[in-house]
Amino acid sequence: MKADFKESFVEADGFRIRFMAAGPASGDAVICLHGAGGLRVSKFHELLAENYQVFVFEAPGFGESAVNERSQTMWDLAGTMNQAVSALDTGPLSLIGNSFGGKLALCMAALKPEFVINSMMLIAPAAIRPDPELRFSPAERQATMYAHPERQSPRPPLSDAVAKKQQTLFRRLIGQPRNADLEMKMAEINAPVLALFGVSDRLIPSDMARHYVEILPNCHVTMVYDAAHVIDADRPEATFSIAADFLENREKFLVTGADSLLHP
Repeated sequence: MKADFKESFVEADGFRIRFMAAGPASGDAVICLHGAGGLRVSKFHELLAENYQVFVFEAPGFGESAVNERSQTMWDLAGTMNQAVSALDTGPLSLIGNSFGGKLALCMAALKPEFVINSMMLIAPAAIRPDPELRFSPAERQATMYAHPERQSPRPPLSDAVAKKQQTLFRRLIGQPRNADLEMKMAEINAPVLALFGVSDRLIPSDMARHYVEILPNCHVTMVYDAAHVIDADRPEATFSIAADFLENREKFLVTGADSLLHP
């Protein structure tokens, strides 16, 4: 049965933060953090919600929320989101972050929040990027998001005001391609981490994976075939399959044959 996500809000750090939630109350909690395009509930989230309590957050300043001038750095936003997650009082949980949300998840973990992080899954994380960064026109960038754009369900277009607001916030928070302070703190994150990279991703090329293995103490890497930047949209079932294995096994998770796997 398709998961029925319900809209809710939590008050944290002076913000009213929106999230979508679904899944059995008995399931382990999974916190999902979106990319630069804002909150979206995908088939991947729906599959997760069959067995897990899934909370898909919208960072303050995205969507229809008020302009966020208070978060001047990703660290600021991470502190806010840690308060929001703590307010849910779910107990131990897993973090899943897409792109921008992957960097946000790492910053949240690096701040050593009150809640226990059982595991982290980073999908095309934007914490470490090519330097100099690849430049794309808006049309080119959109074309690079998916390996198969023709398979994607149309999303309601953002208003010009929302798009401008989100882009301004994203540019302020995303920072430089490398951040020595973050990378130093990443080396102290002991939770098991699974980093996924799309073989066809031109925004965050798969050769960025080696940095995560070098820096994070307990990091597995999986290369996802026939996927570009938005891996969970291109390959929802494959993403769910490996996510479910990782969330279930954590430290015992094995990548067959090598440090990385070309997932079918």
